[in-house]
Amino acid sequence: MEQLTCERLQDNLQRLKLARAAEVLDTVAAQAGEGQASYLAFLDHLLEEEVAAREKRRLQTALKIAGLPFAKTIEEYDFGFHPHLDKKAVMELFDLTFLPKHENVVFLGPPGVGKTHLAVALAIKACSHGFKVYFTTMSTLIGKLKEPQSKGKAFLSASLVVVDEVGYLPVDSREAYLFFQFISYRYEKSSTILTSNKSFVDWQELFGDAVIASAILDRLLHHSRVVNIKGHSYRLKDHGFRQPSYPKEGGETVSATPA
Repeated sequence: MEQLTCERLQDNLQRLKLARAAEVLDTVAAQAGEGQASYLAFLDHLLEEEVAAREKRRLQTALKIAGLPFAKTIEEYDFGFHPHLDKKAVMELFDLTFLPKHENVVFLGPPGVGKTHLAVALAIKACSHGFKVYFTTMSTLIGKLKEPQSKGKAFLSASLVVVDEVGYLPVDSREAYLFFQFISYRYEKSSTILTSNKSFVDWQELFGDAVIASAILDRLLHHSRVVNIKGHSYRLKDHGFRQPSYPKEGGETVSATPA
């Protein structure tokens, strides 16, 4: 009789699309029997299994849609390599209070200091809390905004968009205007995280227009938190270099300095 009841329960759970609950029914029932758990405790345990499984699937889907380049957490970030970085200010970002306030976050610093690592870690935390997140590079974003059909609609509507590598490649006047429209559309509606190797004083040169650069910064920084990371490349720390190579005008390369 108990076997028939269990089979009927499994069948009904499958019909209700409670796949995980159906899968663990026998195990949970056996554990409840051994511990003489109440009916409510048994049901609670069964539904906890289902909720956990659904949340895991939801997060996996959200991370896939987000398009993150890798999976990094804040626990993996080496604050010891950048002792002058305000760890408290960085950690405060991970309470995600900037998201409901529609604030932006900007990570500035030279290549290799962990700007993208921190941005990805924040994106993962936001995904885990149910926010719709997209990750893109500046060049990919501009390409999407140029498309006549999509015009980057997915990036415009997301709760959080991470735009990586702002300033690594030059943009023309049309691209600068498209980026301004992107920032302007999301202003006080949602949050954007930017990473850039360019200080704000260099953005006029980056966008080729003082008016556009000023308009972008005005909307970007009005409600924002800026993290300036100074230091050397973490990726080069095991190669005895203090700084990466930077091109001079005309394309000549300055050699990195040995540690």
